[in-house]
Formats: sequence, C-alpha cells, structure tokens
Amino acid sequence: MSDVVDLAAAYAQCDAVARAGDKDRWLATLFAPAAHRPALAALYAFNLEIAGARARIREPMAGEIRLQWWREAIEGRRPGEAVGHPVAAALLDAIARYRLPRKALTDLIAARIFDLYDDPMPSGADLDGYCGETQSSLFRLAALILADGADPGGAEAAGHAGVAWGLVGVLRALPHTSARGQVYLPGDLLGRHGLTRADIVERRDSPGLRAALAEMRARARDHLEAMRGAAAAAAPAARAALLPAFLCPAYLAAMERRAAAPFSGAGELPQWRRQWILWRAARRL
Repeated sequence: MSDVVDLAAAYAQCDAVARAGDKDRWLATLFAPAAHRPALAALYAFNLEIAGARARIREPMAGEIRLQWWREAIEGRRPGEAVGHPVAAALLDAIARYRLPRKALTDLIAARIFDLYDDPMPSGADLDGYCGETQSSLFRLAALILADGADPGGAEAAGHAGVAWGLVGVLRALPHTSARGQVYLPGDLLGRHGLTRADIVERRDSPGLRAALAEMRARARDHLEAMRGAAAAAAPAARAALLPAFLCPAYLAAMERRAAAPFSGAGELPQWRRQWILWRAARRL
C-alpha cells in the first residue's frame, strides 16, 4: 500500500479527524507510546466515519450504502478506492501492521446500521449489546495496538468499559438524539418509569424521566466498577487501552448537576480537566 499512498499524510489526516471529532480519545492517545499513536488515531477516525454516517445522509439507504463501502474496503474488496481515502488507507495499514481482526471491525459497522433508523431500543440488554459492539470492540482493538499486535487479554475489562462509555454517550447525546426523533433509552427502562417514546421525542421533563436517567447513570457506574475489578488482572497494554473510560465518572457527575434540565445538555468538561483526569489515571494504570 505504501507504494501508492502517502501513509504519513494519511495518518496525519486521521490524527486531525480524531482530534476534531473525538477529543477524549485523542487526548488519551497522548499518553500512549508515540509509535502506536498513529494507529490509534486511524482506529478512532474510522469510528467517527461510521458513527457519523447518519449525519451525512438524508435517507437510511444512503447510509447503508456508505457503511457497505466501509465493510468492503476492510475486507479488501475495494483496494483502488480505499487507497484514495486517507482514513481507509491508514486503517488498512494498521490492520496489517497490528494484525487487527477484520471481523471485529465489520461487526462494528453492522451494529451502526441501527443508528440510521428510528427503531426502538427494546431492553437494557439490547442497549448493553449495542454498546459492546460499538464501544467495547474499540477498547479491545486499542489494546491490540498497544500490545503491538499481541493479545494482551483484558476482554472482560474492555467489555465493561465499552458498556459504561456507551451508556454515558447515550446520556450525553440525549438532547441531540431526542431532537432528531431517535430514542436510545431502552423500552423496559421507559416502562418501569411510566414513560413512552413520545415523552422522549417531545422532550417532556418529568420525575419519571429523571428517575430513568438516574437509573442509567447507576448502571454505568456498575460497569465502571466491574471494569476496575477486571482490569486489575489484565496486562499493562489492556489497562492502558481503558484510559478514556476514566473520564466517565466526571461526565456522570456533570449530568447529575444538571439533572433538573435533562434536555438542556449534559455539560461538558473543560479540556484542562479532562487532561488532568487522564494524566492521573495513566499514572495509576
């Protein structure tokens, strides 16, 4: 691939994409060995490409076509086109260099089809599965990169980290997703608190909604606690891959401070604080 594409430029583009679109993970890469940072940036830029598919299309079918292109590129069925796409070119190089499992990446793409539609999330178990497929897999792939292609273990820790990160992401995105008519809060959770999909789409604040969101935050904290327990026995590379998840407690606390206005935004953390949290966590890993 290096004979037909400027990989240095492709990786630099990935770094710029990740820095602009996923600042938390990009900041975490600064604590990784320099040799592995480009591949991490390529992984995170790829994730932004597929996670943002809905925002780039008007009809779900166009999004499915876009995701299918990525699936075929990863499977090696679009070599000529892939080398012309900086993120695809860098990702394919990282796959080869670190022996990343292509199926994990194509499974991640398949899970993102859900984002293209307004289908309900039936249950908490379904939401956990969605978070695992879209987020836990990223923690596992990052661990492979940090272990230079070897398997460092830590699958259980990555699984819990991904679910926690995904739940926090769902809560943080609530103002945006509800405004576009999409509901990630699971149906069984809504039912327990006397809520309907219309309550979310029409952005109706209520004691039931606040209780449901509090339950989601507690569930995220349970997964964070399980992550910490599982990480204690994991190899250093597997623990280092978990670094972004250590931002979750601060985001959860920020959401609780704004619990009285659930659709007004979860509150962002200043960059200096995120860097401090990541630095402190990196020292302890």
